[in-house]
Amino acid sequence: MMTFSEHDRHRQVTAGFAVVTISDTRSEESDESGNIAERLLVERGHRVMVREIVKNDGAAIRALMEELTRDPEVQVMLTLGGTGISSRDVTVEAVSDLLDKKIEGFGELFRRLSYEEIGEAAMLSRAIAGTMGKKVIFCLPGSKSAVELALRELILPGLGHVLWEVNR
Repeated sequence: MMTFSEHDRHRQVTAGFAVVTISDTRSEESDESGNIAERLLVERGHRVMVREIVKNDGAAIRALMEELTRDPEVQVMLTLGGTGISSRDVTVEAVSDLLDKKIEGFGELFRRLSYEEIGEAAMLSRAIAGTMGKKVIFCLPGSKSAVELALRELILPGLGHVLWEVNR
């Protein structure tokens, strides 16, 4: 069993990211959540290799995720948006079948932390994470506060260990 100090030594890594905003209305100029994600990643020394905006279309989302799994410079994929319960929210359905392994704890912890910030509305989030081959994908809500919360509290602190696990 890995001790906390052994786990902690995997924290200091840098990775190549794809940041994919799922939206029918956002543009490069209005993608504030994508800007927040990119800023937080770069501040931590990570590289944003791909930055895309994709419509709420399951086939388009799925095709892009499959394409990104073949990009050797991308180790982590973030999707922003499409994780709610409206009829237009299709990210979870598009990505779920592509996952080799689900990281159930991510969604659970994200909703718990969100509940502390926004109350019962947190239960409407279907945020998920998992692996696709040697890649890790996190599907986040599209709000600025959700993106910042997930990156600051969950993804960035645990990324080194997640990448170590998926690549061993």
